[in-house]
Amino acid sequence: MKIRFVSRVRVKAFKDGYESEGEDLILFGFNGMGVVSYEQELSGESGFFEETALLSKSAKAVVVCGCVTDTRGIKRKSALVAENGRLCGICDMLHALDGEVSVGAGLKIYSTKIGRMGVVVADDIAFPEAVKSLALCSADFIVCPFGRVQSTLQQVLLRAYAYLYGVPIFFCGEGYCAVANTSGSIAFSSPYSPVSVAFDSAQEYHLIQTRQRISAEE
Repeated sequence: MKIRFVSRVRVKAFKDGYESEGEDLILFGFNGMGVVSYEQELSGESGFFEETALLSKSAKAVVVCGCVTDTRGIKRKSALVAENGRLCGICDMLHALDGEVSVGAGLKIYSTKIGRMGVVVADDIAFPEAVKSLALCSADFIVCPFGRVQSTLQQVLLRAYAYLYGVPIFFCGEGYCAVANTSGSIAFSSPYSPVSVAFDSAQEYHLIQTRQRISAEE
């Protein structure tokens, strides 16, 4: 699988200057769209969703982009997913940490040409149950669009989750993008954008055995 991380460029500008490197997945952070009004999208005043869908068609890749969605003044951190020129869905962040945005509802796994993709939105990466739930629901890999990265906390969390839950995680934030593999290490990281990396997403599974005490009555 080849992944291109884009953390500082808008979707439209990226699409207009796009030159294919054979990517399977293009992952944007939260600078890809900024604030998106559902009303303006529906009325045709803006075209963020369309631009993202068109990029997925021209690139022949799955595209994931972070954004702040605005529903009549209610704002949520969200992630848009597009493939083959169509919008596959939008996921909302489940946990609001700063009070600036509202919470959404529901995790989702997308069946794509590159596998079953789980999406964790922004600060949800700080909550292990989100990643664990996607792993238990057979996600082949997890993507996380993020905003500005200001500490090493995310790197520690990525390594721990990938190891504990046995699923690789692709992370794209402003100032830091990374791939964490199931061995608990960072397979790739970079402060630059755009940047591409090839990653072998094949998972290794291990049989876990435990001993249980049998009571005398049995």
